[in-house]
Amino acid sequence: MQTHVQRIDRTGGPDVFQFVGTPLPEPGPGEVRLRTTAIGLNYIDTYHRSGLYPVDLPAVLGTEGTGVVEALGAGVDGVSVGDRVGTFTTRGAYATHRTVAADQLIRLPHDVSDEQAAALMLKGATAACLVEDCARVQPGQTVLVYGAAGGVGLLLCGWLKAVGAQVIGVVGSEAKGERARAAGADHIIIHKSQDIAARVRELTDGAGVPVVIDGVGAATWQASLDSASPRGLIVSYGNASGPVTGVDLATLAAKGSLFVTRPTLYHYATTAEARQRYADAVFARLRDGSISAEIGQRFPLEAVAEAHEELEAGTTIGSTVLLP
Repeated sequence: MQTHVQRIDRTGGPDVFQFVGTPLPEPGPGEVRLRTTAIGLNYIDTYHRSGLYPVDLPAVLGTEGTGVVEALGAGVDGVSVGDRVGTFTTRGAYATHRTVAADQLIRLPHDVSDEQAAALMLKGATAACLVEDCARVQPGQTVLVYGAAGGVGLLLCGWLKAVGAQVIGVVGSEAKGERARAAGADHIIIHKSQDIAARVRELTDGAGVPVVIDGVGAATWQASLDSASPRGLIVSYGNASGPVTGVDLATLAAKGSLFVTRPTLYHYATTAEARQRYADAVFARLRDGSISAEIGQRFPLEAVAEAHEELEAGTTIGSTVLLP
């Protein structure tokens, strides 16, 4: 059979995408064929496209998606033709149909739609990982969250409130601030008009915050250093403004013996059991109302270049879903 994919043969801007048809072999041992129903757009996709995170070329991007199982390879058990499933740690989701290793599949509950799952799995698992396993945020702690109105940011606000933290959200506008407040942020800093670190010190009576969760990168690194309390932790998990480079250990000492980590979900969700556990935690938070699947934009798969442009321009709200 044939699938249609968004392929890149070289790295660069959104114009490198090509929407092409290509043969799709029958699934081999341990594999299944999926018909894609929804695809989640994530900032890591732009890193793969630009070359910031190298991938083998040619490549089909997209790390998160949902679909219906259409065919099983030899030796596959625990899944049946017709099952609704998702993936969030394997590339190739920008496709109408694809072949996936069965151990990468996530079981989707009946009360979560395909679009909700595609919008939430990777970003929600990232939030769970950052809050629960990486920073190990405790009740009563104050946490600074950058990009608080973005796809991961909104989930972080809700997850942090669910574990009993106070949240200071950094956003680019009043409108985005209102969205972050609705998701759980206690205080809002508008970075275009306010000094982030000075405002953090004001809100914390000069103490700073014990945890900073920073998905912006280079542009906010100094503000993160200046906002952390002594022995505080900076969790730098993204590069929306470019990667942080030249980290000076002496600066970490001078700023209060700070801790810094650069986590990636793939070093935490290392097994099928761990991936399902993260997904189940996300669905449970969705179910209890701690987080919501706010889908701000939908694009047809053919318009993936436009979706990337809007994501990188910072004009998107919440999650973006691509529909084949």
